[in-house]
Amino acid sequence: MTLLPPSINAARAWPSDAARFARTPETEADRSARVRLLTFTTLFAIGGTERHLMNLTDGLDHARFDLEFACLKREGEFLADVEARGLRVHEYRVRKLYGARAFGQEVRFARDLRRARVDIVHTYNFYPNVFALPAARLAGTPVVIASIRDTGPYLTPRQRVAQRIACRFAHHILVNADAVKRWLVGDGYSAANITVIRNGLDLSRFSVRGSNLALRQELGVPPSAPLVAMLARLDRQKGVEDFLDAAARVALQVRDAHFLIIGDAAIPSRDGYRRELEARAAGLGLAGRIVFTGFRMDVPRLLSQVAVSVLPSLSEGLSNTLLESMAAGVPVVATRVGGNPEVVEHGGTGWLIPPRDPDALGLAIASILQSPERAASFGQRARERVAEHFSLHRMVRDTELFYERALEAARRPRRARAFSHPARKEKANPLHL
Repeated sequence: MTLLPPSINAARAWPSDAARFARTPETEADRSARVRLLTFTTLFAIGGTERHLMNLTDGLDHARFDLEFACLKREGEFLADVEARGLRVHEYRVRKLYGARAFGQEVRFARDLRRARVDIVHTYNFYPNVFALPAARLAGTPVVIASIRDTGPYLTPRQRVAQRIACRFAHHILVNADAVKRWLVGDGYSAANITVIRNGLDLSRFSVRGSNLALRQELGVPPSAPLVAMLARLDRQKGVEDFLDAAARVALQVRDAHFLIIGDAAIPSRDGYRRELEARAAGLGLAGRIVFTGFRMDVPRLLSQVAVSVLPSLSEGLSNTLLESMAAGVPVVATRVGGNPEVVEHGGTGWLIPPRDPDALGLAIASILQSPERAASFGQRARERVAEHFSLHRMVRDTELFYERALEAARRPRRARAFSHPARKEKANPLHL
């Protein structure tokens, strides 16, 4: 599938993935036999959606699916990884979702879809949903899928309405947690058109725990200090202030504990919030005990040194950072919001605590740090739970099957499609996995 001329160098593929991603010469028959899939994201910055897309890209069967990307901004830390895999990226840059330029880009996108005979367009989150879903239906794309991966804490009331209208142009909506589906149904979406496929990751990327003196020296933390980490974008919805307040309490109880905040603002130019957090940490007496690492591409390496992973979000979909922490055998403490209870077994893989409760957060962290046996048990069960329920293989298999069933249904004669449409039957979406 080619929307535009290639603008990347396929020879840069990762050595371990060369066979999977190499673009070998294809006949027209080979090309037409593959499902032409276009994934539309906002950009390629470090975030939960982008990590999910990279995981899915790694696992997708490229002999069956001809994958390309579209975006609103051709930038972000993961862009080089996408290009290294030999995958084309097409930009439809707009500054706002309305106006003459946005309309022109939507028309261009629809025209490109028709020319490329794209089979499936899959959009992710608010901006791509609103921009691309109507254009994809206008282009006559056989299958149009929207993904919504959180419970909308960043959306204004007008944006929620706009997304709900845009999603009417989608044949199906994919979400990553039951909590997201419940929120959407409560917001007026049809439950019959929503399918849950939870995130998955490659367990082999997360090695067993062990000392790494070089990394600790790089971070400026003592060789044997227990590390408490929060992995998240720096945003007020993530509860970073609560983590700092809890860290100050833990620091009094566990004298050698140190703390990491792994992440940064989604837009680097908006770093005022980070400076505010650094000042708050200093005011709490955490100077010398806490490190703001910024964005890191070596999360598995960092997690190999972490004793407790904390996610004090005020709102959440289904967190990749929780899954990554658990895959590394790290006990977790998370707030009981969104999809967190679907990931964390309270008392089995860690603790679930109320949001906006630094006292409960501090007690939960300290209880793990002060009980090595409990920590070891939580960590072992956490890794087992990811292997059982959140593997990359399971997520990729379910997604591929979803794509194939949706495309098969779209290619049926109209009468057969109408007969099998879930709205005509009082039962769940037949695509639900």
